[in-house]
Amino acid sequence: MTDEDDVPRNPEALTEEQAARMLAAVNDVIRAGEEARALRAEMIRLFTGFGWTQDKIARLTGMSQPAVSKQVAKCRKADPEPLMGLSLGQRDTPWLEGRLWGLAEEISEALPGTARCTSYLNAVARGRKRFTPQNVDELRRIVEEDLRLGRAELPGGYRDAYDEISRGLDIPSKAAAIAPASVRRALGCQIQRDRLRSDSRT
Repeated sequence: MTDEDDVPRNPEALTEEQAARMLAAVNDVIRAGEEARALRAEMIRLFTGFGWTQDKIARLTGMSQPAVSKQVAKCRKADPEPLMGLSLGQRDTPWLEGRLWGLAEEISEALPGTARCTSYLNAVARGRKRFTPQNVDELRRIVEEDLRLGRAELPGGYRDAYDEISRGLDIPSKAAAIAPASVRRALGCQIQRDRLRSDSRT
């Protein structure tokens, strides 16, 4: 009899497979949190470049003044970067991916309970989906299907935005972006959402 055989068997204990699944879910959440913190640091760098005060940055980020001061000091030590362009019609891949993401979020809200892209967005939020070329192609197919199935309920501008994004992703610009891809995606997402909402009110 081995030492392992002497260990009492607990019928209520987790199996190795169950533990692995639980830890995988926890690791996804931790990874998503780490990426969010990195994104926030890059956003503070961007805000600092705009010349915004530390008080304003602290208010927007929900951070303490000392924490913002520390981040700003890091930005000032780093090499200065040109200000990022924020016009909607930029053609680098992360920006276009962000616009696709923003369009999907608007569709999800406009078609509650029926939009296929909702589950995909939840996976992105939890860190289970990343913006790999294969995953972006999958999201494009899902968004296109949602646009087709929901065309009676969605504004025509949604389809126009998708067509423009899709053409850009097919032939993206080869120019190097001046900011990390995560920041470009986040900004592209928000600006696309703002534009769609603005268009729907006019």
